[in-house]
Amino acid sequence: MHRTPVAQTLPDFPWDSLADAKSLAQSHPDGIVDLSVGTPVDPVAPVIQSALSSVASVPGYPTTHGTIEFREAAAKSMERRYGIAGIDPAAVLPAIGTKEMIAWLPRLLAVQAGDTVVIPELAYPTYEVGALLAGASVLRADSTVAIGPQRVSMIFLNSPSNPTGRVLGVDHLRKVVDWARERGIIVVSDECYLGLGWDTQPVSVLDPAVCGGNLDGLLAVHSLSKTSNLASYRAGFVVGDPELVGDLLAVRKHAGMMVPLPIQAAATAAMANDEHEAEQKERYRRRRTILLEAVRSAGFTVDYSEAGLYLWATRDEPCRDTVQWLAERGILAAPGEFYGPTGNKHVRIALTASDERINTAAHRISA
Repeated sequence: MHRTPVAQTLPDFPWDSLADAKSLAQSHPDGIVDLSVGTPVDPVAPVIQSALSSVASVPGYPTTHGTIEFREAAAKSMERRYGIAGIDPAAVLPAIGTKEMIAWLPRLLAVQAGDTVVIPELAYPTYEVGALLAGASVLRADSTVAIGPQRVSMIFLNSPSNPTGRVLGVDHLRKVVDWARERGIIVVSDECYLGLGWDTQPVSVLDPAVCGGNLDGLLAVHSLSKTSNLASYRAGFVVGDPELVGDLLAVRKHAGMMVPLPIQAAATAAMANDEHEAEQKERYRRRRTILLEAVRSAGFTVDYSEAGLYLWATRDEPCRDTVQWLAERGILAAPGEFYGPTGNKHVRIALTASDERINTAAHRISA
């Protein structure tokens, strides 16, 4: 029987190509400073840990739709943190980490072979993977004008952007939403970094100024990995058009895509508590200030980077040369080509390291 493994239809996993640079960085006498991934390093808040253990003895299956407490906490957090009122908790669906949700959204929402999924020109690789898993074609475009005549089924937006930290304004978001609605296209907005604005305040695609209070055709994906340090918990949610959320729920029930109950309890506590989130944001703000000054003092240009957890930096040379330059100083960064062809002269430098490691990286870069 002839069989083509699914993995052969997908791009190579980008970070595997960093092995040599990582080995070089690890050889530094004072150790590596790994700024190549956005992995949280700070402790999980006690209130979240307590919530996790509070249901550790519950033996039954969780529901795919999640507890009402989870969904209400998500809806209230969207209003409290981002000014989006009136979300029906029924239109919230837990995710087993938002990477999983993004990867399967095209397939679960009936995107098919012959369809086109639009992703940003510089994009988190999982948008492309999700389209390919559904058998669809991928088009990189940052404007509706660049899309052309293709039969588009879904558009992924990402503001603030990973990798660039670019923030899309209200007018831009509204234009995309209006254009998509005229054509019956689903808009999925990855808003995992929405709470991490620095030079400007990011806006959700569900904001009334963008969508007019009408959620039809819109989904927003939110993660607790960055703002609450819950990457290891795999906790997030999707919210928006009740019909689309209902479609996702119906399929995910069949597939057993359930967030474990202790994780739901922990996420509920995280969404109900803003104090720990504000403290974490302040940590990243301090680290960003230190690293940004060092990178600029070393002659880098930093583009966008007005929000999120990364500096999008360039020395106006091939990105792999910059990765090598940093690795020689014991620092590992991600080459911009991971995120699309137009990133070939940039590197993505993460803020997700301890204060000590950020200070160490800043000293090495400045020296």
